[in-house]
Amino acid sequence: MAERCVIIGAGDLTVSEIPLREGDYVIAADGGFAYCRYLEIEPDLVLGDFDSLDENNMEAIMEMRSREPEKVRVLPVKKDDTDMLAAIKEGLKLGYKEFVIYGGQGGRLAHTMANIQCLNYLKEKGARGYLMDGDGMILVAKNETVSFKKNLEGLLSLFSLGDKAEGVTIRNMKYLLDNATVTNDFPIGVSNEFIGKESSITVENGTLLIMITWI
Repeated sequence: MAERCVIIGAGDLTVSEIPLREGDYVIAADGGFAYCRYLEIEPDLVLGDFDSLDENNMEAIMEMRSREPEKVRVLPVKKDDTDMLAAIKEGLKLGYKEFVIYGGQGGRLAHTMANIQCLNYLKEKGARGYLMDGDGMILVAKNETVSFKKNLEGLLSLFSLGDKAEGVTIRNMKYLLDNATVTNDFPIGVSNEFIGKESSITVENGTLLIMITWI
């Protein structure tokens, strides 16, 4: 099974545990370090400007820095990259192609939107990313087919991230599309449903944001 880069951010964490696989590379992005401590996860890298951490967690980071300096990267507060994007770039440098992100949603809507853009950044770099929380996940599809197992239960919504996404086909879900054009000014893709069959979404030309909510 391919190794993954797991990034734990400072957004809302709505899970009680983060399932890690052997070989996963874990990055705590800024306030995500506090979640790592709470869940007793030892990150491989702690990265951020740490402007949102309390004194207790800062002391723990400084202790880690003195013991294993290669595991801590302090970033300037004034910078172009968000802490999440900086973490993603580190993972890409190390050769990872799959990124699973926790704590990337909730809080300020602007932060969630920034992390959705990070999913698009990964797609443009030839990698794939997933924003995970306790209620579902968010991913991006570009010029490809995304398949789903038949045991999934819940809702799926899709949106065009550009002006339009062409050749959109939805198979084996409650509501179907066949070679349709989805635009960014008409929400036709909201609240589809899994129906206990292996299903798929194809986009031939364009980029789709796919949001899944578990039931």
